[in-house]
Amino acid sequence: AAHCSLQAKRLLLDPKFEGYKLSLEPLACYQLGLDAGVAEVQLRDDQYTLDHMRAFGMYNYLHLDSWYQDNVYYVDQFGRVMNLSVTLDTALQKPREVFRLPTDLTACDNRLCASMHFSSSTWVTLSDGTGRLYLIKSGKRGSSASEKWEIVFNEELGNPFIVAHSVSFVKSDAHSLAVLLLRVEKDELDTKGSGFHVTLEWVTVAERNEGDHRYEIVKRRVLQGKSVPHYAALEPRGNGLMIVSHKQFTFVQSESDKLEENDDEKVSNEKKVIDPLYYWQQTEDDVTITVNLPQGIMKDDIKVRFSLDNICVTLKDQPPLMEGKLYSSVDQESCTWIIREDKSLEISLIKKNEGSRWPELIVGDTRGEFIMDPSQSSEIAESLMHLTSEVMNANPEKENPPCNAQELEECDAFPEDGASLCRFDGDTLKVTHIINLGSNQYLFSVVVNPKEMPCFCLRHDVDALLWQPHSDQPENMWEHIATFNALGYVQASKQDKKFMTCAPDYSYAALCECLRRVFIYRQPTPLATVLYNRKEGRQVGQVAKQLVATLEANDPILGFQATSERLFVLTTKTLFLIKVNSGN
Repeated sequence: AAHCSLQAKRLLLDPKFEGYKLSLEPLACYQLGLDAGVAEVQLRDDQYTLDHMRAFGMYNYLHLDSWYQDNVYYVDQFGRVMNLSVTLDTALQKPREVFRLPTDLTACDNRLCASMHFSSSTWVTLSDGTGRLYLIKSGKRGSSASEKWEIVFNEELGNPFIVAHSVSFVKSDAHSLAVLLLRVEKDELDTKGSGFHVTLEWVTVAERNEGDHRYEIVKRRVLQGKSVPHYAALEPRGNGLMIVSHKQFTFVQSESDKLEENDDEKVSNEKKVIDPLYYWQQTEDDVTITVNLPQGIMKDDIKVRFSLDNICVTLKDQPPLMEGKLYSSVDQESCTWIIREDKSLEISLIKKNEGSRWPELIVGDTRGEFIMDPSQSSEIAESLMHLTSEVMNANPEKENPPCNAQELEECDAFPEDGASLCRFDGDTLKVTHIINLGSNQYLFSVVVNPKEMPCFCLRHDVDALLWQPHSDQPENMWEHIATFNALGYVQASKQDKKFMTCAPDYSYAALCECLRRVFIYRQPTPLATVLYNRKEGRQVGQVAKQLVATLEANDPILGFQATSERLFVLTTKTLFLIKVNSGN
């Protein structure tokens, strides 16, 4: 894999940023009471690990449809997919039902929360949390006239999962959908860790025949890791997959792949079992070669030719058995060969340069095996004795110790100790690019352009930098597109934060706590009036505002989404809209 790094754009960084000023400007906040509560699923007693909490306990129950403006969805307790599409804040309609899950959600004991993802402007991927996947053709969403959800594919896929990401594309003239499913499963082999592992299943569903409108699974691949990924997304054409995780993921082989690999291993092992063509030993003065002869070979069938630095051995009229340049010169007049009683050919070569050791017999020939004399082995061991010691620190008084762990810097850290960003190829199932994120803490992901992969936001020093993956640009695979000044530092102080996001036009970032409070951080804007820094006496040209909204609700926040104009906040019984920017 190519080890890469993220290149920040200096023009998007502001080294003179002074901080956020608390603004008391009023925020318009609208609220809609829900006919039925959100289908929240509490963690069970056997879902006690941090991975369960991150994957399911902190799940965002509000889904933003990035293909259409200000369009959000959630699933209620009756299994209804409810939609709110906003055009005018002062004329809000009640959320409307667009689809009802066919299964009875209360009947399944080990179910997870229902999840969905908008694969394209007309396709939706949906899971009911019981292990069943639905692919739905929705029509143009956001208006009751054109939106009609129709199940095109539904199948039971094993243990319950949530939909992490999905894409819709056309490949080989057939429409396909690739879906990423997330599971936290019991691991019987893990006795020292949490007892669970995380799997990401990459399922590809394709149209059987062009115009047939019937879909079937064409490929299922599984990745396994030891931590819930912060970010996992498929490339728009389904050719690859990108994962940000604390511990790296690897592909798990299917049974058919294992059988093929076992066959390959058997063949390679059979090749390895073949005996060496010859054996050789050496002393300071000579080299002895032993060759096992086939049955029926007589003395007259053997021809051995010596020269100063060459040897050639042939049997009957066959191609040469041994032929090539010797490692060093020999005394050709003193070289001899005999046939021993065990029907083996023994060749003696007298070294011209006495005392020198030969690392190989015939240059480049690996068909022979060197047999070392026990006395030679002990001699070599003695010569290396001064390099080893049975004591951990044999010389503690030494002035310069070989290594001091306190002097190690971030670049010296082992990659597995921190989070990493990996790109997997869909064909080879191997990692093609890897970035060690080190201290660049993952903050959140957001869809800026629905036709591209989701962006992810990382902390760089005190700032938060937004990165857009470009799978079709190998030389610029991760582009720095926006900076939220000091947000990395600010969010670290929010102990109760639950969700974090930003506007698709980067005009503001927002985070919410588990209850009531929402914090909004606007980008710096020029001032209409003159403002001076009292300490330094200089004029301040622009200011970044922080706004705080307190919701009139005692229920925990279950969903949080941002558009360029509004923030949507979902609690168990209420959907709040906070007007952050005016439409112009």
